[in-house]
Amino acid sequence: MTVVPARSAWSALIRLGELLTVTDLHGNQAVDFLVYDAHDTAVRYSAPDTLQAQGNVFLTTGSVLMSNEHTPLMTVTEDTCGRHDTLGGACSKESNTLRYDHHTWSQHACMDNFLAEGARYGLTARDLVPNVNWYMNVPVERDGTLGIVDGISAPGLRLTLRADTDVIVLVSNCPQINNPCNGFEPTAVDMTVHRAATGRAAAR
Repeated sequence: MTVVPARSAWSALIRLGELLTVTDLHGNQAVDFLVYDAHDTAVRYSAPDTLQAQGNVFLTTGSVLMSNEHTPLMTVTEDTCGRHDTLGGACSKESNTLRYDHHTWSQHACMDNFLAEGARYGLTARDLVPNVNWYMNVPVERDGTLGIVDGISAPGLRLTLRADTDVIVLVSNCPQINNPCNGFEPTAVDMTVHRAATGRAAAR
């Protein structure tokens, strides 16, 4: 078990068949998420391939995170929240200033977390792609309009993903304070890696 503080980054190498459980400890905390093939990081999560394969813009139990080679990277095996975002993207200094004005430029952002954590694996800005937002509530209106609104999560809700190959996972425990995705107050989450055969937590 690793408690990831509010606004912080986390990463792990997760082997084929291992399970990753992401627990929203306090409720309404968005968890930005990227995944790469550990043997070839040019093969990475693809939002278009994932949406096409699922036939849905939301992720839940049974959803498969597909790569840009249309190969499975991870599968959601359990989800007690019910719906997760694939469209909202990651906050950055640039998007914050565009949406919320220039006084937000100094605020830490998910892109900062992804760049810092990805550097541990040789990843750069060129390797960052549109991400998954676990627990973030981005409804799609009938006219196609997207919103970022109060979350549907609650304290203790969790989701579990199975690695369908050896993968590198990058997480930004979202620091956003300018919209309701974190209830305007970022909080900690728990990341736990399990061995699938025993359910026992793996040392990390």
